[in-house]
Amino acid sequence: MNKKIRWITETAVMLALLVALQALTKPFSQLVTGSCVNAILAVAVLVGGPGCGITVAILSPLLAFTLGIAPNFITVVPIMLGNTVYVLILWMLLGRKMKPLWKRPVALVLAAVAKFGVLYLLVVKIICGVAANVLLGQKLGETVLLAPPMLKKLPAMFTWPQLFTALLGGFAALLMVPVLRKALRK
Repeated sequence: MNKKIRWITETAVMLALLVALQALTKPFSQLVTGSCVNAILAVAVLVGGPGCGITVAILSPLLAFTLGIAPNFITVVPIMLGNTVYVLILWMLLGRKMKPLWKRPVALVLAAVAKFGVLYLLVVKIICGVAANVLLGQKLGETVLLAPPMLKKLPAMFTWPQLFTALLGGFAALLMVPVLRKALRK
């Protein structure tokens, strides 16, 4: 199969799977949805490569907002950045080889902490902190950028749950990736 066609196919499948899992797990907790999202992000980069991982990391929050899954428009770009940091660190530390075995948990913890740090800084400290007075009640078209209830909800969503879901999803992916690579002959 042509490499470009294979890449497009793998990326489309990962993106479709991620959006489907977001929609299916939305009625459940952030723990379930976030863990599924992070698992797909990790699988995308470790099976499909950095282009696949970055594409899924960037497009998934935009699609989630468009489909009514994401909490607020103002969080789309921070989630894109957090996801991208997560997949890039996993790729830089593990790549396709994922050897030696001790590197896997170390890479996962570093990627999860970095994603947590990016989201905490951008959402909790900047959007809900320093910029809250400017953003509160502002509209982009028909969409309110930041409403008073979001000042309480967003910090709760973008603190420790982000670290926990990145770790859980990444751990699940590390179990799946060797099996998927073998099945795909990669």
